[in-house]
Amino acid sequence: MNLSYLPLLMGAPPGDGAGAGIMSFMPLIAIIAIFYFLILRPQSKKQKETQRMLSALRKGDRVITVGGIHGIIQSIKENTVIVKVDENTKLEFNRAAISGVTQSRDDRDDKDDKNSDASDTEDKKD
Repeated sequence: MNLSYLPLLMGAPPGDGAGAGIMSFMPLIAIIAIFYFLILRPQSKKQKETQRMLSALRKGDRVITVGGIHGIIQSIKENTVIVKVDENTKLEFNRAAISGVTQSRDDRDDKDDKNSDASDTEDKKD
């Protein structure tokens, strides 16, 4: 039986240095690190941000759905949101169908307060 090919199957002969084996894995480790920082990490951050936005939805927020429908939240249930689209039109969506909040109720209240303060000062000037 010819066993002359056996040393080739066993890898590098001893004495060539233990670092050679680790150095051959460095490109693979670099690719995994790049993959993590360019794809996985930003995706998980975006998912956490979306989850935070969905849990912070409140009545009166202006929202946009995934389908592009704009409206104001009328009521919130456990897994669904009722959005007022027009005067007499209300639609019920899953929370996951809300893609973003364009203006929260607090933002509108702040603008209303600023507008009322401005109109109060104009009234006092007259």
